[in-house]
Amino acid sequence: MTPPFSLQDDDALLRRLFDVGLAAALPSPDLLRPHLPEPPPGRTLVLGAGKAAASMAAAIEALTGDWPVPPQGLVIAPYGHGAPTQRIQVVEAAHPVPDAAGQNASAALIAAAGTLGPDDLLLALISGGGSALAAAPVAGVTLDDKRAVTRALLASGAPIGAINTVRKHLSAIKGGRLAAAAAPARIVTLAISDVAGDDRSTIASGPTVPDPTTLADARAVLARFGITPPPSVAAALNDPANETPKPGDTAFARADYRMVATPMLSLDAAAAEARRLGLSPLVLGDRIEGEAREVGRALAGMALSVAAHGQPVAAPAVLLSGGETTVTVRGNGRGGRNVEWLLAAMLALDGHAGIHALAADTDGIDGAERIAGAVIHPDSIARARALGLDPVAMLETNDAHSLFEALGDQVVTGATRTNVNDFRAILIR
Repeated sequence: MTPPFSLQDDDALLRRLFDVGLAAALPSPDLLRPHLPEPPPGRTLVLGAGKAAASMAAAIEALTGDWPVPPQGLVIAPYGHGAPTQRIQVVEAAHPVPDAAGQNASAALIAAAGTLGPDDLLLALISGGGSALAAAPVAGVTLDDKRAVTRALLASGAPIGAINTVRKHLSAIKGGRLAAAAAPARIVTLAISDVAGDDRSTIASGPTVPDPTTLADARAVLARFGITPPPSVAAALNDPANETPKPGDTAFARADYRMVATPMLSLDAAAAEARRLGLSPLVLGDRIEGEAREVGRALAGMALSVAAHGQPVAAPAVLLSGGETTVTVRGNGRGGRNVEWLLAAMLALDGHAGIHALAADTDGIDGAERIAGAVIHPDSIARARALGLDPVAMLETNDAHSLFEALGDQVVTGATRTNVNDFRAILIR
């Protein structure tokens, strides 16, 4: 069968797969409709935080305009990720390091949840990024102290689950505390997952679900990654009052959790499109974690095996994967985990003919850059060196964004208003 898409147009093909995967995670009314609960006897309060919070709120408004009491509420989204709404207020705040806007909006979320009664419904809209956006430090911890700990954790190479273990125990809203504030109301959470394994307690640090981690676990994370916290944080993590609600707590007696989009949903959509285009897709998994450069080298090795031996899949093929790698900051370059993964893969492939790759973050931002990711080609190393760049040195200083900017190979989407984490595709022709 002749593929309906030219395999010579590698950039367009890889971008097509990414766009299809991204579209599967966009929180449209059609995506949310099957998960919407029935209207309650009382009022519906919509509260939420995350990179998809504004677009989810807009979809909820479109779906519930004819309810007897149309929902109202407040959600927090990153700067530039807002959406037009009428009844649900959207507040924009900082990510990944929290700011005062997020702190003030979080206080408003907690106060609003406390007004609900047994006939009311809390409709929680939760997505990745909510941990930083919903910044409500526990008593005795300042926002500056929490920001300092967040920066240290982000630079340490700690996985997101470990980072959120600390965040939950320093927060008045995370780790099930929003549910505790809303009880005895009915709680329905609509979530878009950005974490490995779709762990509900990790997505936005689980504001509406029980927290299986403990204060001791949070202290262990800081010790493991060599982080000395400010005195106020150390005191908070030793205060039993800051322990989070656990499984079996009555706060969750009327709580329901519904996953509306996941990384695997996006990978499956991209795989189906690859088949339509005449490629053999191999989905390696949606929970690949680890140091970005090491994962890049490992998956490059798999691509070389496909090219040399037709194993574990025969070319033309595409290797698809998701998850969230980490970067241990060693230099002061402009880096992000997806471009660091790509740069390491590029070096491991060493200009091998017929192998191309794309890696991008589905929220449109890789690291602190307004760049989703980049693409690599067999001639990427040669072009970089022709420009006087040293790819090896740039990997060591975490400066991959600068390299791909110079090559003109960045992937730019703008704010996507969703987030199912990293999307990686390696094309072997």
